[in-house]
Amino acid sequence: MSNMNSNTDLARRNFLKLTGAATATSGLALAGISAAQAAEPVPIPKSWDKTFDVIVVGSGFAGLSAAIEAKRAGANVVVLEKMPVLGGNSTINGGGMSAMGSDLQKKLGIKDSKEAMLADMYKAGLGLNYPAQANMVVDKSNEAYEWCRDYLGVKFKDTIAQFGGHSIPRTHTTTNQSGSGIVQPMIAKCEEIGVAVEKKVYVKRLVVDGGRIVGLEVIPRYREGQENSSKVKFYKAVKGVVMANGGFSADVAYRSTQDPRLTKELATTNQQGATAECLKEMIRIGANPVQLSWIQLGPWASPEEKGFGLAPIFAAYASYTHGIMVDPDTGERFVNELADRKVRADAILKIGKPGICFCDEDGMQPAKHVMGKLLEREVVHKFDTLKELAAFYKIPYDKMQAQVDRYNSYVKAGKDPEFDKPFQMGQKPMSVAPYYAVRFWPKAHHTMGGVEIDTEARVIDIETHKPIAGLFAAGESTGGTHGACRLGTVAVPDCIVFGRIAGQMAAKA
Repeated sequence: MSNMNSNTDLARRNFLKLTGAATATSGLALAGISAAQAAEPVPIPKSWDKTFDVIVVGSGFAGLSAAIEAKRAGANVVVLEKMPVLGGNSTINGGGMSAMGSDLQKKLGIKDSKEAMLADMYKAGLGLNYPAQANMVVDKSNEAYEWCRDYLGVKFKDTIAQFGGHSIPRTHTTTNQSGSGIVQPMIAKCEEIGVAVEKKVYVKRLVVDGGRIVGLEVIPRYREGQENSSKVKFYKAVKGVVMANGGFSADVAYRSTQDPRLTKELATTNQQGATAECLKEMIRIGANPVQLSWIQLGPWASPEEKGFGLAPIFAAYASYTHGIMVDPDTGERFVNELADRKVRADAILKIGKPGICFCDEDGMQPAKHVMGKLLEREVVHKFDTLKELAAFYKIPYDKMQAQVDRYNSYVKAGKDPEFDKPFQMGQKPMSVAPYYAVRFWPKAHHTMGGVEIDTEARVIDIETHKPIAGLFAAGESTGGTHGACRLGTVAVPDCIVFGRIAGQMAAKA
């Protein structure tokens, strides 16, 4: 009788682990995992091809932070990157990093607080943020900024920007306004301290022994289309595996199971390697998936360029901050240009066509270094008068001019009664020709959901709700920190804060 109960209990636990994961991902079979595959264990190899203390999967902000900290803690570390180049989406982002309470904020007289930054995150996240994780990111955001600046040697501008959804300016930007300004110093630090890096390595399966993650089954010399290759190797992780594999915005098949609206017709800002196989593998071995259907659309993306492009730089530092966006049919504003990303993206989708965002010569200056390329590529267009701008985009000129006049009066008064746009970045009335305009249409950008972790970056089991031994995760592969919508430039501290923790914890596991 006791044996039967034991078998029944074991079957129930296995059922919960499989069906719970499948339910939470809204149809795992649609994303390429069958029940048979999920139940099939990866055999422990008789001999391992390579052995490391810590294996880090992914070479973006989170992965490189984890690798550096694990190595500093005395571990033998390797970073595995699926693509032929390092950095992933981190390299192509805008280089902005939120930091609360920095010395630069104080120098510029900007008063910020933990409560204010958390309030901004919760408002954008619709209150779905996991408090412990959100608190950790805010508490350690300035420490992460100083670690980048002082330990890695990242070069930041001596100015601070205010991104959409933030009530206070707190975005510190690399001098080249690119995430490569952080990734390249990270890569250099890895080389300096002896972190091994392997490119074109596809993670096929996690190897589990007695409930603990002990290594990986990988496909070396990987090329797209070789996901089912039988030419595999086994890498042993003596202490732990850190999954910093990023999000899945470029994975149309998977993202559309989470949000059916995100079909192939919707472009993405992500590089092509931002796919879901590592997420699905963590789910397969029992990791708890959370908030996977919250997928952020970037409201500053231009349909005139592929991928992330340069339009987001013009948007974040110039047109959204120092200009306005109008509905081309009415010539009038329809959203706070500095609202969070979800609010702006939803507003653009609601009018059903790209919004036209523009600023004047003075407002363009913060993005001046990219204007040559944007104009050459005809992503941004330049006009001597607002009347020419209206004619080009087929906007009712009289209504648009009246809207500009109203907006200029709001700037002078320091208050926007129409949409409550904040004026804390030295905005001036738009009156200095020429004018610069762009079309914005959302693209899939950031996946807020992922596997659940605790504040020690340990991956949580779906059934026991306890950490899975030997498995850590950080960055966009995890969920909970941002809730429904991530604030712009909060991804970098999130990745670095939890990446560093993951590396430290894995090294002493």
